[in-house]
Amino acid sequence: MSDHVYKKVEIVGSSKDSIEDAIDTALAKASKSIKNMDWFEVKETRGHITDGKVGHYQVVLKVGFRLE
Repeated sequence: MSDHVYKKVEIVGSSKDSIEDAIDTALAKASKSIKNMDWFEVKETRGHITDGKVGHYQVVLKVGFRLE
């Protein structure tokens, strides 16, 4: 990892199924337009409530990618 320079961007993923699926969905979509993604960190976890149950999970991620 020596001599690498990274940039961080914030993205938000959501899923009806799980927090993990929200993360996977966000990273899969971001990988279509961001090259050299190397790591992520979960900054926030929240959700939407529908009829007293979880309607959607929402996860805010910081994604680090290596600059060319």
